[in-house]
Amino acid sequence: MPNMPTFKSLPFKQPFNKLWRSFLTTAGTKQFFYTFAPWVKWLSIMAGLFLVLGSVGGLLFAPPDYLQGNSYRIIFVHVPLASLAMSIYFAMAVCAVSFLVWKVKTASLLAQAIAPIGFWACVLSLITGSIWAKPTWGTYWVWDARLTSMLILAFLYAGVMALFSAFEHTSNRGKAPAILSIIGVVNLPIIKYSVEWWNTLHQPASFSVQQAPKMPADMWLPLLFMIVGGYLLAGALAIVFLWSLFSKRLIIVLRHFCREMRSIFLFMVDMVKELTVRQIRRKGTNHNIQSHEVQ
Repeated sequence: MPNMPTFKSLPFKQPFNKLWRSFLTTAGTKQFFYTFAPWVKWLSIMAGLFLVLGSVGGLLFAPPDYLQGNSYRIIFVHVPLASLAMSIYFAMAVCAVSFLVWKVKTASLLAQAIAPIGFWACVLSLITGSIWAKPTWGTYWVWDARLTSMLILAFLYAGVMALFSAFEHTSNRGKAPAILSIIGVVNLPIIKYSVEWWNTLHQPASFSVQQAPKMPADMWLPLLFMIVGGYLLAGALAIVFLWSLFSKRLIIVLRHFCREMRSIFLFMVDMVKELTVRQIRRKGTNHNIQSHEVQ
């Protein structure tokens, strides 16, 4: 009877191991910056290009909506911000798992770097949504399922950032934010499917993987450009913020090292002073003894 195949004998084992080793090598903080730092320039250029094309197309060339008129144009800002807020929180949860399971410290730093980006994207999506709701619903805010769950997402972002700040100078600085990030993932499907699970005022999704866009091409193309540009800009900001956090922690380590070296130096100076004083006193005592014997 032939032996059952094991994981070690599977044909994809070697490519999987190479991919895993490559991931662990790139996940190192030093190698991470060597790999992704040159991307900031090109990500920023591409983000600017897509955002300009999306803004011009959405504000100048997209036709008015047959029901909402020109007030719907805020969708070109609101939808990319909402999508970005949800995607960044999911990325934070992935970083949290990488940090807790595989102890990848760069993942914790990355989560701390992208948390403010996601927070402001969430807050701005709530603000733009409220502005859009006034002419559409007649009020700036209702305790709708989609709006309430997005507000909870903003509080989750604030909680993660507060935990990062509270445990900044401790050995467990990444564990509490990681746990909260993983717990908060439960809120993402609620945001996504709230318009389907409950009777809400919020309209359904503008894009769907299973269906073609419900709006004409001169509407959804600028919106797609704005979404892509927003993600590219978030990627560039994430690398910049990550480098800022790394530099900040490096400065803290250097300051601590300099403080310790200063303490050691002062201790050695005090010892030299003490030994010098003792030597002088000993010489003075010997001189007095010799003078007494001569007399």
